[in-house]
Amino acid sequence: MKIALRQLEGRSAGYYALVAVLALVSTVGLLAAWYMEHHGHHVTGMNNQIVWGIPHVFAVFLVVAASGALNVASVASVFGKTAYKPLAPLSALLAIALLAGGLAVLMLDLGRPDRLIVAMTHYNFKSIFAWNVVLYSGFMGLVVAYLWTMMERRMNVYSTYAGLAAFVWRLLLTTGTGSIFGFLVGRQAFGSALLGPMFIVYSLSYGLAIFLLVLLAVSRWTERPLDAAMQARLTRLLAVFVACAAYFVLVYHLTNLYFAKQHGLERFLLVDGGLYPQLFWLGQLGLGSLLPLALLLAPQTRASRGALVLAALLVIGGGLAQMYVTIIGSQAYPLQIFPGYEVSSSFADGVVNHYTPSLPEWLLGIGGMGIVGIMVVLALKWLAFLPQRLDEFPSDSVGAAH
Repeated sequence: MKIALRQLEGRSAGYYALVAVLALVSTVGLLAAWYMEHHGHHVTGMNNQIVWGIPHVFAVFLVVAASGALNVASVASVFGKTAYKPLAPLSALLAIALLAGGLAVLMLDLGRPDRLIVAMTHYNFKSIFAWNVVLYSGFMGLVVAYLWTMMERRMNVYSTYAGLAAFVWRLLLTTGTGSIFGFLVGRQAFGSALLGPMFIVYSLSYGLAIFLLVLLAVSRWTERPLDAAMQARLTRLLAVFVACAAYFVLVYHLTNLYFAKQHGLERFLLVDGGLYPQLFWLGQLGLGSLLPLALLLAPQTRASRGALVLAALLVIGGGLAQMYVTIIGSQAYPLQIFPGYEVSSSFADGVVNHYTPSLPEWLLGIGGMGIVGIMVVLALKWLAFLPQRLDEFPSDSVGAAH
């Protein structure tokens, strides 16, 4: 199937203004990383108890979303829904940009980014962190190869195989990212086999939400209306992914509540943990799951592009809230080394750990999103990632059920 692709013209004042804003955000993020590296992590809100702060929230969110951004390309190549084929290059581009942005924040938050060389040359295969170095680089390489098979005519015959390889690898990558926490028994909220598949489901909703925002922005800015049938299919697909993510969250917390030793943790995260229950109930569940589902499924709003944009933004906001609760809330809760006993020492054992993100941390995390944006807008101008038409897609799959 031959797909006509085009570049973004990128000659308007609005385009250059967007590039300038994204470049500024990225630069400020890099300066914030330099500030923290130069003065030391004592200028951040992190401490000996909470060693992963708000930059890790942004970094892990972007890495997880990178896997899900490949949704549309996977539906086209792996599941044979040719209606999505024209959108597959954009899907792959977003996967690369999101992974690059997430890894940039991750490396810059370590304090010594040069130590990455050690991680790349000395592997400890008993460490999930070492495995993730392989998973991230492998995913990047496979998606680049997948793009080549889609955009080079003579390589089109290999597109299905490359798409299948990228699909399998993205599942491994997201499982590996979730397993960073799932294999970590040093925190009571971690050490669960559910975290691997749960992160896969998270990736589906986060990645598709970001893809929809970019697609609708391109449609509006280039004055090319998006096909209503395709929009309806993507809307329903996002609703399914959001519902699945909410289901996994329910299973995770019900599983913890089944075990008496986890009751204190669940009470902290869901009831009396201060900010964390608020982020969970209002951010992750209310604004990040239930309200988007209402907007995506209600007859009055499901066909509205404004409602779709709002739902996608809410899913992204809910995803960041979820990452904050998962990563920081789990570190804030004191580790129960001696269950049933009261522990008190000079090392703050048994005490809830407090964390307040500093401005440089926020700027670094937001700077990672700026890096993603600048990569995408420049790539759309330099290379043909966009379909020639957005108002017409092959009709053989648009109305079919997945």
